[in-house]
Amino acid sequence: MYAQLKEINHKPRPFEFYTADSLWTDPHTSEQMLSYHLNEDVDLASRNKAFIEKSIDWIVSHFSVGEHTTICDFGCGPGLYTNRLAERGASVTGIDFSDNSLKYAQQVATDKELRANYVLANYLEFETAKRFDLIIMIMCDFSVLRPEQRTKLLSTFISLLKPGGSVLLDVHSLNYFNQREESATYELNQLNGFWSPEDYYCFVNTFKYEKEKVLLDKYTIIEESRRRVVYNWFQCYDKDSLRNEFEGNGFKVEALYSDVAGKAFTSDSTEIAIAASWRCQ
Repeated sequence: MYAQLKEINHKPRPFEFYTADSLWTDPHTSEQMLSYHLNEDVDLASRNKAFIEKSIDWIVSHFSVGEHTTICDFGCGPGLYTNRLAERGASVTGIDFSDNSLKYAQQVATDKELRANYVLANYLEFETAKRFDLIIMIMCDFSVLRPEQRTKLLSTFISLLKPGGSVLLDVHSLNYFNQREESATYELNQLNGFWSPEDYYCFVNTFKYEKEKVLLDKYTIIEESRRRVVYNWFQCYDKDSLRNEFEGNGFKVEALYSDVAGKAFTSDSTEIAIAASWRCQ
C-alpha cells in the first residue's frame, strides 16, 4: 500500500506523459465530455452559450468571415464554433478524436445543410490538401501540448494556411498559474461518476513547476478491475513568452486579447488569446 500511495503522489517531469487521446476516446468519458460540451450554462468542456455567441460575433467581424472564408477548427468537439461559423456563410472543417462529439456536430450540420466537414483524427497528425483563411483552436487546447508538439502544430498551421491567413487561439496566463496551488485529494466517484459507470476512487494531485510555468492535474482512477492515470497539463504564458513562441515559429503576432471574444488584454486576465498571421516570404 505504501508503494502504491508513493506512486500516486509521484510528481513526474514536465510533460513526461501524454494521455489526452485516452481521455477523449474512452467510451464512457467521451460521452461525459459531450454532455459537458452541450451544457450551455457552464464553462467546463466548452464556453457557455452566451460567451460563444459573443465570440462568434467578434470572430466574424474581426476576420471578415463570409461565404468565401475557409476555416479549420482544431479540437472542434461537437461543433459549437464550427457550425455557428458555417451558419455565417463560411466553409468549415472540424478536427477532433472524439467520435461521439463529431457525430453530434455532423448531425447538426446535416440537419441545417451547412458547409461543414468533420474529420475524426488526432489533430497533431492531420493532413489535407485544403488551405484555410483562418485556423482556430479554442478552450486553451494549445496549453495542454508538450513544447515539441506545439512547435509541430505551428508548423502544421503554416502548411495549411493560405498566404496571409490567420490563427486564433487561447492559452492559460501566468495569473492562472499563480492562482493555482499544489494539492492532493481523493474522492469516491469524483466528478459525479465522470471517469467510470462503476464505483471508483479518484486521487487528484495538482503539481506546479515554477521554472517552466507548467501546471499538472494528475488523476489516478482506481476501480475494482483496473487502474488508470490521466495527466492534464497546462503550459502558462505571459505576453512575451507567447509572442516569442509564435514569432520564433514563423508567425507575425497581430494582437493579444484577454479572450477569444476580443476583450482587451488586462493584467489580471487568466487567459491570453492571440491572433497571428503567417509571415509568408
